[in-house]
Amino acid sequence: MHSRHPLHQRYPGLPDLLLLLVAMVWGSSYGLAKEALQFYPVLGVLALRFGLSFLLLLPAQRALADPAVRRATLGAALPLGLGLLAIFLCETYGIAHTTAANAAFLISLCLVLTPFAEWLLLGQQPGRDALLAAAAALCGAWLLSGATHLQLNSGDLLILLAAVLRAVVTSLTRKLTADRPVATLALTGLQGLLICLGCLLLASLNGGLPTLPKQAAFWGDILFLVLCCTLFAFFAMNYALRHSSATRVALLTGSEPVFGALFAVLWLGETLSVSSWLGGLLMVAASLWAVRPGRWQAVTA
Repeated sequence: MHSRHPLHQRYPGLPDLLLLLVAMVWGSSYGLAKEALQFYPVLGVLALRFGLSFLLLLPAQRALADPAVRRATLGAALPLGLGLLAIFLCETYGIAHTTAANAAFLISLCLVLTPFAEWLLLGQQPGRDALLAAAAALCGAWLLSGATHLQLNSGDLLILLAAVLRAVVTSLTRKLTADRPVATLALTGLQGLLICLGCLLLASLNGGLPTLPKQAAFWGDILFLVLCCTLFAFFAMNYALRHSSATRVALLTGSEPVFGALFAVLWLGETLSVSSWLGGLLMVAASLWAVRPGRWQAVTA
């Protein structure tokens, strides 16, 4: 006989585990996404990635047959989908005009911005532990990225805007999904649809997209981005934000640069400086501090 308790109550550590897996997947995705962009433009890669995600999640839209679920899910999908579209556009175009080190550090500013976005949108004042963990993670990101001489240009400003939007959208997701009958898989699919349509619209205003590539490497990259970085990651984020605070979610997924660095070392054969290793350890310590039992626990909805 199945337990009547919700999954997150039977396995209270499940949201945290899913978020660490999201950070791992996203951290390893940079090289594959960069390779895909060698074959096809930014807007085309984003439209393909999120359009395929929506198609694969079409069966999940059956959950919208329930009027209450439909109202809650559609009410969350539009603002969250548009917010994610803005984030991806800012990040993608920003990285084209700045260094990877600057981008890694600036996007990590969402770690210290999220507690205040959560305060503004949800009325939850950040506690000392949350702020200390966020500050430690930010220092770790600074050491890990090597961005010791930061001079802001147009690309840096776009990445900074993406960090602000990440903090806002993370908190807004919590606000629009917690204690509401939202169908998480259907929401993930609708977010993908909005991002895809937005990218296709922007591409049409700039002369359209070229013919799809035929190279196997390109489609392998797209498959990984669709299945792991979109379907799994967005579902896990939406699920976790229904049962955890936005700050806790930001801290756990904020360990993404650490996994990106490990992927670069183990898979691409790159080397890291001593300060980068120290920065990575500091970010891991901040994430472990965020999920330790006893103090600011995950919110259970």
